[in-house]
Order: sequence, then structure tokens, then C-alpha cells
Amino acid sequence: MFYIILPYITLKNIFTEKIALLKSLTCVIIMLNEHKFDKKDAFMIVMHIDVNSAFLSWTAAYEMQTGIERDILKIPSVIGGNEKNRHGIVLAKSIPAKEYKIQTGMSLMEARRLCPNLFVAPPNYQVYVRASKSLREYLNTFTPDVQVFSIDECFLRFTDLGRSKALSLAHGIRRGVYDNFGYTVNVGVSENKLLAKQAGDLEKPDKCHTIFSEEVEEKLWPLPIENLFMVGRKTKPKLNRLGIYTIGDLARSNYNMISSLFKSHGRLIYNYAWGRDDSTFKRRDAIKSIGNSSTLKFDVTDTETAHAIILSLVEMTAWRLRESEMTCRVVSIRIKDKDFNYILRQKKLLYFTSCTNEIYKNICILFDRYWNKRPVRQLGVSVSDLELANFQQLSIFKDRNILNNEKLDKVVDVIREKYGDTSVIRGVFANNELTPILGGYPEDEYPDMSSTL
Repeated sequence: MFYIILPYITLKNIFTEKIALLKSLTCVIIMLNEHKFDKKDAFMIVMHIDVNSAFLSWTAAYEMQTGIERDILKIPSVIGGNEKNRHGIVLAKSIPAKEYKIQTGMSLMEARRLCPNLFVAPPNYQVYVRASKSLREYLNTFTPDVQVFSIDECFLRFTDLGRSKALSLAHGIRRGVYDNFGYTVNVGVSENKLLAKQAGDLEKPDKCHTIFSEEVEEKLWPLPIENLFMVGRKTKPKLNRLGIYTIGDLARSNYNMISSLFKSHGRLIYNYAWGRDDSTFKRRDAIKSIGNSSTLKFDVTDTETAHAIILSLVEMTAWRLRESEMTCRVVSIRIKDKDFNYILRQKKLLYFTSCTNEIYKNICILFDRYWNKRPVRQLGVSVSDLELANFQQLSIFKDRNILNNEKLDKVVDVIREKYGDTSVIRGVFANNELTPILGGYPEDEYPDMSSTL
């Protein structure tokens, strides 16, 4: 590292010091030229960590830890929902299942037709959330700059790492994940997030690859156009009709034509084809809201069933609120009917709380007030206007009942953490087909992938 120290110049001696200043700057320039800076020396490195077949890998690791002897990674298997519950698609697939041409997003009916002996494991989102958090904590031991891209993908940033050391570290992280957690990841290495993600997708599973800017033509351009991030099923045929079949074809095409035909999306993918990405690195912001939602097994037409489902959603939401050591003052309800019409309403409380019963009671008030009696297909609840539990202001509106229930909730949380989520359930769910704690992975904590890297 070199420091440039300039002479202090005042109006009085500016002319007499001019020559000395020029000599000083000339010496510095000569020094900089003599030291040949190699691009492979330390500069910003971005890594993309992607869990291979995440839901399947996490399920397999969980089964091994709980003593189940089968290894679903080594047989034709998928993680998929129940068709009767409107979740009948493949969420993740094993390598043996891939050999049967089974694809993520395919219906389970079609997957079983391709492979009659297919093993289908149900999703366990609480296991996935815990696994994702454990992975993120492990990655934080290497750098504080960890950006969550989705539940099974993260970006890591290093500001003082050379390329050779970066690749060595990437392999170390890959091996460390397997040794610590029992599943594999792909690691892509580059100088920006786009190329790091593309590098991670070059070859799977359990691989490390690089795509630096000077490697774009060699490694990125020969790939099929659909392999470029943000080129989906609708864009691919449109590009094919223009004679664009590879990423290199897009990069060598006329920018003005692509911009004219595809507007902002065309400009985006054109720059991506050249490996250009000016997105900033985002650390995780403070949590602003916590929510939970679920598409229901059947259309709900009565208030009693709707209230029970709301309670099961609030159970998960309130537990996550307490786990984050937060309290809330605003509660919200989201209702989607069978025709996909939305109703979204919220209510501000007179006090901050993390009490399951209080959150549930107020969301039910919202539901009863605004539900238009149309059959409900999906319900969602959320809490916002959050405050740290340790610093909450005392309120005269909080009676002893609420305070006691908050203490009781914390005891129940400890029991569930130790003995399972259904070790303690509400009486309304006894001898009932409804799930006591409902919901998938938290959308506010694990955002879906988008064009915003």
C-alpha cells in the first residue's frame, strides 16, 4: 500500500512551492509505475453459496441425525407436497430422480408417471429454516458481509482477498459445510454477484468455479441462452426467433435492437451477457415485519374454521417474533378468495406485545370486520411496528392477563423447541384435522429471487 503525502501550500508560497510539488508527484507516479499491480492481487471477491437440492439435502441430513437409516439422496426421490392440499409439485429432486427427467416445478402426478417407484417426502419448512440459519451463522465466521438471496442461497463479500486465496477459501467453505452439516453446496467466485452466481451454476453438485471478467467469453458465452440469469421460459423463444441461442449470441447482438424489443429487461440481460453487474452488496436490514401465510387444503366458508386457521398461522408468527426478541404494535390479515381477489387490512394496538393470544384475538377482529363471506383460498397474517422486547415501554393498557400469557408463551416455546412443535397444542386442534402450527418458510426473512441481485 502506498500513501501520497502532498506538501501544505498557502497562498503566500504557492508559486515557490509549485516546482517542489510537481517533483513530488512525479516521484510518486514513477514509484507506482515501477510496482506492477497484478489483477490477481487483493481486491473485492464475491462468492455465491448455493445448497445442492436444498430441501432434499436438508431433509436427508435431518433424517440421518434422527436415526433414520435410508438416504433419500441415493434413491429416486423428491420433496413434494400433497396434491389434495394444492401443493402437489416437485420442490426438490435427487440426482437419481433427475435421471428419470424429473424437474423441479413438475406435478407429482407427472413425476410418478416418469418414475413409478419415486419416493416422495413431505416438506418440513421449520427444518429448512433452522438449517438455513445454521448455514448463515457458519458463513458469518468467514465474513460479516453475508447477503441472503433466498432460503438456500447467499452471497459473501471479501474486500481484501486475492484470487488464488479466494478459490482456496471457496473449496474450504465447500468442504466445511459438508463436514459440519452433512450436505453439499456449490460455490461460485467472481468480482460481482452476477458472475459469482453464474459460476456456481456451471457444474453441480459439490463444485467450485470462477468466472472473472476476462473469463466471460470462454466460460459464459458458450452456454445456452436460458442459462443466463433472468432469461426465463417466455424470453428464451423470443430470443431464439432472433437467432440468439447462446449467451455469446446475445452479447454480440445489436444493443439498440435488444433494447427496442425488450425494453428495460432487454437492457438488463444484455449487460448480464457481458458479465456487467452494478448492484450493491446488501447486508440484512433490521426486521420490519414478520409474517406467515398458507394456501389452504380447501375453500373455507365458515368463521369458526377461519379462526382456527388464523390461530395456527399466528402460532408460528408469534413464536418467530419472540425468537427475534421483538414485540409488535400492528397486526395484519391478508385474505385471498377462490377467485384470487385480495383483502389486506391492519390494526394498530394500544401496546406492544408478543402474546400469541393477543395477536390472534386482534387479527380475528380484523377478519370478522372485513371478510366478505366469499370462500377463502389463502390466509396470511403478519405483525409490524416492531420494538425490542428488552426496551419496550410500559403501558397502562396491558393488564395482568396479557403479561401472564406472555410468560406462558415463552415456556411453551422452550417445550416445543426441545420436544417438537406439536408437543404442546391448543385445545381447538385436539381431534381436529387442522394443523396446529401452519405455514411455510418466512417470506420476510428469505425473499424470493428476483432480478435485483
